[in-house]
Amino acid sequence: MNAMDDIPYEPNAFYIFDKGYYDLTRLYRISIIDSFFVIRQKSHLNYEIVDGEDLLDDTDNVLLDQTISLTGYQSKKKYPGTLRRIVYYAPELKRTFTFLTNNFALKAGDIALLYKQRWQVELFFRWIKQHLRVTSFWGNTENAVRIQIYVAVIAYCLVDIVEHDCVLKRSTFNVLRVISRVLTDKTPIRDLFNGHEKLLDVCDQPVQLEFAFKY
Repeated sequence: MNAMDDIPYEPNAFYIFDKGYYDLTRLYRISIIDSFFVIRQKSHLNYEIVDGEDLLDDTDNVLLDQTISLTGYQSKKKYPGTLRRIVYYAPELKRTFTFLTNNFALKAGDIALLYKQRWQVELFFRWIKQHLRVTSFWGNTENAVRIQIYVAVIAYCLVDIVEHDCVLKRSTFNVLRVISRVLTDKTPIRDLFNGHEKLLDVCDQPVQLEFAFKY
């Protein structure tokens, strides 16, 4: 949860959170600096409807679009402003999702689409953790994250080309793991994968990409 405090929020930007980040105090801080959030609603939320529509045009699969005010003593104290509550039916999953947001301008269907795209981002980060060994970020600004991801993806693509051209018959992930351990070694790449099983065993360690300097 404390990770929310480390995000450099920008005005007019959207921040999409999983239900595990549901914290009204922190969400209100996002709202008062003119940033926007979208988050899944937790169950048993006490609120009153200020304004709203139900059974809307189902072409967007939106069932409810309401403006609400929290009524619980602690909830109202932590988030004194109004919220937008959207109930959306996902036909591909045959499930209904309820979202809370502080953005009242976008269409309800677009709010649901934003949350749906969050899952694609999460799948991408799972991929880079597994294949690029990027287990943490060196900076938390947009530029720092972009540079680190771009460098990691470029390295992965270059290694994939090497694997193809040298006919190593190993996975790109395996080749990347070995090369990352012997960057300063002058051994030809093909030789690294011919009769060097001990080296391959040493390289089989769950660490982030790094230079293996020799002393």
